[in-house]
Amino acid sequence: MRKIKVALLHLLLVAGDLKHNQSLIEKAVKEAARKGADLIITPELATSGLQFTNIIGENWIEHQPNEWMVKFSNFVKSNNTTVFLGCAERSAEGKLHNSVFVIDKKGRLLGKQKKITRVDHWSSPGESVEAIDLGYIKVGVLICADAYPKTIASTLAKKGAEILVAPSSWGPGLHGPEGEWEERSIETGLPIFVCNRTGEDKTVVFWDAESSVIKNGERLLSHKSSYSALLMFDWNLDKMDVMNSKFEVLAL
Repeated sequence: MRKIKVALLHLLLVAGDLKHNQSLIEKAVKEAARKGADLIITPELATSGLQFTNIIGENWIEHQPNEWMVKFSNFVKSNNTTVFLGCAERSAEGKLHNSVFVIDKKGRLLGKQKKITRVDHWSSPGESVEAIDLGYIKVGVLICADAYPKTIASTLAKKGAEILVAPSSWGPGLHGPEGEWEERSIETGLPIFVCNRTGEDKTVVFWDAESSVIKNGERLLSHKSSYSALLMFDWNLDKMDVMNSKFEVLAL
């Protein structure tokens, strides 16, 4: 039986506090790797928080990999794991993007996905999606509201994705999720690993936001908390199914 251990980093991020968030990510990745995680997923914009622009502006956003990303890639390598990291980036043309970077256990950047659905005024939309080959499985990335339209998930499925991961900063309430992840899992036939967050930014609240494992329209595992937590579960690659009845939850 082929299986992997997955860790969702359900983090209490602080908008605009890069050092705090980076340190929290590193702490969480180290602990997840110590617990044997093969695949680690952060929330959307994990390094900056969602609504950072009114606090630190946009000039800090750099081409990637920047100095911290290089150090983090080496950190991932030293912990022998793979990380899906939510982080803003500046393109060669100077456009800003809400992106997710995939760093493997050798410290290599396997690929990245730019958010397509433009919600924040500072970011430019990505223009394409591709499944990212981890060697043992192909993964598609749905960044938060990219789960809203049908087309992004369906395109990833057509391009060979076997699992969808959804790094998100999406809490309930006005404009909150209303079954989009469940619908995409039914339409594509693919499981979805949703890594959400907790806390609050200027105008959005995440205390009741849920990180989940979803298959065939059903939430098999789900968690919300007022604290940063490491959510661990085992995934059977042959049966494409979760092997646990609940998350193993570790407070950070």
